[in-house]
Amino acid sequence: MELICPVCQHPLDRHGDNAHCETCQTDFSVEACCPDCHQPLQVLKACGAVDYFCQNGHGLISKKRVEFVLSQD
Repeated sequence: MELICPVCQHPLDRHGDNAHCETCQTDFSVEACCPDCHQPLQVLKACGAVDYFCQNGHGLISKKRVEFVLSQD
């Protein structure tokens, strides 16, 4: 999934929980949220795999359904 800069609409370079826009030199934090309740997800990492878990009753969330929210640093 490609993240787009909300400031200038160019693609962001993502590095883990952070993203950077080369065009406007803006840094962002990236947070994974549940598509059902829009609350932050717990990120589970094991054996090279990344899974997402909603602690608000929605269980495991598919990577394809995760909402990524940007906040400016």
